[in-house]
Amino acid sequence: MDHIGAARTVTRVSFSRYVALGDSFTEGVGDPAPDLPNGVRGWADRVAAALAAGEPDFGYANLAIRGRKLGPILTEQIEPAIALNPDLITLYAGGNDVLRLSVDIDALMASYDEAVARLVDTGARVAIFTPHDTAGGGRLFDALRGRFAILAEAVREIADRRGAVIVDFWRLEDYRDWRLWDTDRLHMSPAGHQRMAIAVLDALGVAHDLAPLPLAELPESSPREQFAENLRWTREFLGPWLGRRLRGTSSGDDITPKYPDYIHPAALATA
Repeated sequence: MDHIGAARTVTRVSFSRYVALGDSFTEGVGDPAPDLPNGVRGWADRVAAALAAGEPDFGYANLAIRGRKLGPILTEQIEPAIALNPDLITLYAGGNDVLRLSVDIDALMASYDEAVARLVDTGARVAIFTPHDTAGGGRLFDALRGRFAILAEAVREIADRRGAVIVDFWRLEDYRDWRLWDTDRLHMSPAGHQRMAIAVLDALGVAHDLAPLPLAELPESSPREQFAENLRWTREFLGPWLGRRLRGTSSGDDITPKYPDYIHPAALATA
């Protein structure tokens, strides 16, 4: 067994009301938890549990829904988030837009910038994320790397301009390890979500005791086995994903937010 870790910044930052916004990344897809709403946990739940330690009045809401593009995230989640009067907001969005056949990243980021400005103006601490560096993810992801790089730099500029905290996923090299990813190659595994929770808390400057989850040894696979695995992924994940794009449907069409109002996350820290 081995672990993946990172340096930690420890300060006395604290929050009492946390709202998480976004898509499947923030909802927690890839981190199964059958007893929780939507059947997933995720890094945001893990962050909330760490923030709530010793805070009986802490509140956590998660409005993220899988499959959501930037437009629906902004129209469906920003106003409810502001109405909750949080002192911490995280927002991840744009990845589903970049995966489409065509996308106007400049227009996308203009809307994103306006939304971040609105959230920052509430007085809450706002944390936003660059996308993951897709290099080495296979032909499909390699072909899209340029788009994601542009998106990453645009998010960094917005964070600088608006005074938001940046969680620079692009530069987290740990995620080149496939054990931090789910078998669908799109979402993080439980170990990946735990690693992201650590990155978020560190970026916020929050003291915590989260540690990377242990990782199983990577099995060696032959070229034939790798080819078979790629075929399985194409059949089980890529094909259905493309089918939804053609039909104009989404994996989140029948999904509602896990926690539309504040809960105390103590029961979620099952880790």
